[in-house]
Amino acid sequence: MTQVDELVRTEVIANEPAEALAAMLDIEQPTAAGGTGTVPPLWHWLYLLDRRRQRDLGPDGHPTSGIPAPPGPGRRRMFAGGRVRTLRPLVIGRPATRTVRVARAQQKQGRTGPLTFVTVRHAITQDGEPAVMEEQDIVYRAPGSATLPADPADEPVPPPRPSLRLAVDEVMLFRFSALTYNAHRIHYDHGWVREEGYADLVVHGPLQALMMAELMRREGVDLVGRQYAYRLVSPMIGPQVLTVHAAPQGLSMGAETRDAQGQVTAGSTLTALDPQS
Repeated sequence: MTQVDELVRTEVIANEPAEALAAMLDIEQPTAAGGTGTVPPLWHWLYLLDRRRQRDLGPDGHPTSGIPAPPGPGRRRMFAGGRVRTLRPLVIGRPATRTVRVARAQQKQGRTGPLTFVTVRHAITQDGEPAVMEEQDIVYRAPGSATLPADPADEPVPPPRPSLRLAVDEVMLFRFSALTYNAHRIHYDHGWVREEGYADLVVHGPLQALMMAELMRREGVDLVGRQYAYRLVSPMIGPQVLTVHAAPQGLSMGAETRDAQGQVTAGSTLTALDPQS
């Protein structure tokens, strides 16, 4: 498949995407009225998107070229996690630029067959200054292989600590796909999920990562000047109510997402940035 070295996109950071995400989450928009203010941490995923032509998409809805490009025909794509360093909030009403490149790629043999791990690096600048530095980890598995198994673990019910619940149904999955320009069919096509080995629609990994960050934001934990790292440990399958809990060490250290059965599906950590990095 065709791989390019770098993608660069510049656009004005508009108010409407943040307004749309707030409406989807059924909350008041956390920016000032009239299209001013800043974009909350991780809400940058609605901006500076690679909006590909329909003819560029493969059967699964993902582009067949670009960054990253599938390592071969029919390879199944999974979002595994990432790291976001928020240096300063994006300001609404001013242009910003995103530069995307592949940082590294590695071939492995997993329990489900051959796997390709690709790390994609995103750098967003505004007014000539770095704003968001991010790495996303993508996994490609072989055609027809089973989904990656969950990490085996005994999942005790967490003790009372800050938490957040979100009712995710088919409509929300469709809306989040639209807001992030994500055409991957596992999130909205009941027929396609069987092609990739799932029993039902898959709840977006970025939505789970976003909700962990939202719990932090709503509880007054600032992600600016910190690295937010998240890992998806098990697919969240089917419409349901997901719950986000603070980490056992406290919300300032991280959070976790659990599905309706109480299984941990994603986790995150929060660390201070090294001023020399």
